[in-house]
Amino acid sequence: MSDENSLVQALERSIAGVLLGKPEPIRLAVVALLAEGHLLIEDAPGVGKTLLAKAISKSLDCKFTRLQFTPDMLPSDILGSSVYLPNLGDFEFRRGPIFTNILLADEINRTTPRTQSALLEAMNEGQVSVEGRTYPLEPPFFVLATQNPHEYEGTYPLPENQLDRFCICTDIGYPDRAHEMQILEAHRAGEIVDRLQPVLNADQLKRVQAVAREVKVHPSINSYMLDIVAATRTHEELDLGVSTRGAIVLFRAVQCLAFLESRNFVIPDDVKRLAVPVLAHRIVCRGLVREGQRDRSRAVIRQILQKTPVPA
Repeated sequence: MSDENSLVQALERSIAGVLLGKPEPIRLAVVALLAEGHLLIEDAPGVGKTLLAKAISKSLDCKFTRLQFTPDMLPSDILGSSVYLPNLGDFEFRRGPIFTNILLADEINRTTPRTQSALLEAMNEGQVSVEGRTYPLEPPFFVLATQNPHEYEGTYPLPENQLDRFCICTDIGYPDRAHEMQILEAHRAGEIVDRLQPVLNADQLKRVQAVAREVKVHPSINSYMLDIVAATRTHEELDLGVSTRGAIVLFRAVQCLAFLESRNFVIPDDVKRLAVPVLAHRIVCRGLVREGQRDRSRAVIRQILQKTPVPA
């Protein structure tokens, strides 16, 4: 086992010590992190969305910022703004909370589309533009956003171009009874997440991300992924299929999953496992309101997977 594999296994163990009984959401979160993408967690209140973000931030020796999104938040509250300094007779740019390594965008759908759009350039290009000047963000830069799908009053659905910036969209779900009993016992001495220690620093994370990029993807696997993507663009139930960005993100994600599985090559099962969390939030079903989109989009991707020939 390589040093890089040991590092990411230590990271997953650290997070799993807090988010009990949820190996798949943890694995998906680490895939998004290694793929240099971003993660959207959509689930009911109190199931551990913010806890997962805190566990990741505590396990990484990186700068962490939490932003609670509200309807009155402005783009400058995220990006920063210029302040006039009378003693210098000039303006100075004061950096906003987006200048961090890990950004928790809590309840991102509670703020207006104008403010949501302030994240677009940062999530896609690793930089922000303010008042005609461009400021690079120091890597690694990882956005972990949460939203509650059941509270529609006072929320603003994320537009397609914003959703397309997220590498993975997933949920956490309620724990089973045995793990919930462990959670109650573990909280006897207070919050477990506050006792976590970093297991990975920024330089080590960048090294692991670089190694994951070297995982081999056979041309037949590339064709398999493109067949799935093409099927979303011609499906009779869809108004919007997967973009080219979505295909690239799927490619990077399956590389990272194979790396986490201690393989230096991708297999078709990696594609099958990640197709729904990587692609479902990028498609739009025809004629459905918000309540039906989430489940139907996932069902369509599963249907496409069943019909698409798997490479030998």
